[in-house]
Amino acid sequence: MNKPNAKTGWLWVKQGFKLFLKQPAELLTLFFAYMFLSMAIGILPVVGQFLPLMLIPVFAMSFMQACRHVEQGKRVYPNLLLTGFRSPAFLKLLQLGLLYIVAAVAAIAISSLVDGGALWDFILGQKPMDNKTMRESSLFTGMLVAALAYLPAMMAFWYAAPLIAWNKMPVGKAVFYSFFAVRGAGSAFTVYGLAWAVLSVLLPTLLSVLVAVIVGQAIVVVMIVIPITLVLTVVMYLSFYPTYTEIFGTPDDSV
Repeated sequence: MNKPNAKTGWLWVKQGFKLFLKQPAELLTLFFAYMFLSMAIGILPVVGQFLPLMLIPVFAMSFMQACRHVEQGKRVYPNLLLTGFRSPAFLKLLQLGLLYIVAAVAAIAISSLVDGGALWDFILGQKPMDNKTMRESSLFTGMLVAALAYLPAMMAFWYAAPLIAWNKMPVGKAVFYSFFAVRGAGSAFTVYGLAWAVLSVLLPTLLSVLVAVIVGQAIVVVMIVIPITLVLTVVMYLSFYPTYTEIFGTPDDSV
C-alpha cells in the first residue's frame, strides 16, 4: 500500500473532475438512475426505511466500476448500476451494508447522551422540527457528537466495498484494512475532506447569496445552484475512485 502525502488529497479532488469531464452526460445519467432507484426502494413499506442504507456498498461499486470504464475509454451506461448486484461478492456487500446500519444506529444512540434523543426524534420524524424547536433543542450538538462517533466507522467502511469486490477480501479483513489505510493517509484525507467541505457547502452557499443579491429572484438562484450542486455531488462520488487506486493500485476488470 502507498502512503500519500497531504497534497494528494487535493489531487484526488482534481482527478474526480477529470473523470467527470470525460463523460459528463453519461455519469449524470448514472447518478440520476441511482437516485431514482434509491427513492423507489425508500417508499417500500418497512424495509424502505433501512434498505437504501444497507445497499450503499452495493451501489458504491457501480460508481467505482464507472470510473474504471471512463479510465479505460469505455462508455458508461445506466446498466452499470447493477454492477454490485451481479458481483460474486454481492452477499458480502450486503453484510457490509448491515454494518453501516449498526454503526449509524450506534452513533445516533451515543448522541442521545448529550441531546436527550433530539436527533432520534428528528430522524424518525416523531416531533415537528421548526426553526424555534431546533434552536431550543440540542439537535446540532447531537449531530456533531454522532458525526464524531461515526468517524471511526467511516474510516473502516471507506475502502471496504472495493476491497471486498475487487480484492476478494472477507468483510472483516476489508474493514480492518480500510481503517488503517485511511489512518495512514490521514493528512491526505484531511485535505480531501476540507476541499469537499469548501466545494460542496461553502461554494454553493456563497454562489446562492451572490446570485440572490445580483438577480433578486429565488427561482434563478435555484436554477443555478441546484445543477452546480448535482455536478459537485457526482464529482465527489467519482473522486472516491482515485483515493482507492492511489493506495491499492488499479484493480483488474473482475467485479
